[in-house]
Amino acid sequence: MAYMLLVVEKVGDRATRSEREGQVLYDRMVQFSAELKERGLLTLSQSLKTDAAGVRVTKSGERSIVRDGPFAEAKEMIGGFLMLTCATREQAIGIARECPAAEWATIEVRELGPCFQSDGPGVEERR
Repeated sequence: MAYMLLVVEKVGDRATRSEREGQVLYDRMVQFSAELKERGLLTLSQSLKTDAAGVRVTKSGERSIVRDGPFAEAKEMIGGFLMLTCATREQAIGIARECPAAEWATIEVRELGPCFQSDGPGVEERR
């Protein structure tokens, strides 16, 4: 099964680190990704620039609305992701627990699948 681990960071946290501190954290994530790749679990991983470099696009009827970042109302931003192939949801959660970014961000575990399908029975029991 395919899972995406989203690294959810607080907006502004990166600005509190020196370039050296940021490089050390980045290097840890690169090493973690390399280890997952060696284990045959990682499909793709990537860090994302801050939301200041982002753009949001929405549509209202025929009109497109484009808003440049940063997004004042946002308290969190997606700082990166890891795309995994795992045997079980529990395995994906275990990898999220191992992830160095869990020390400074929240790791959200999401299974890939069609957005029109319900989560199925038992979802409420897991929460």
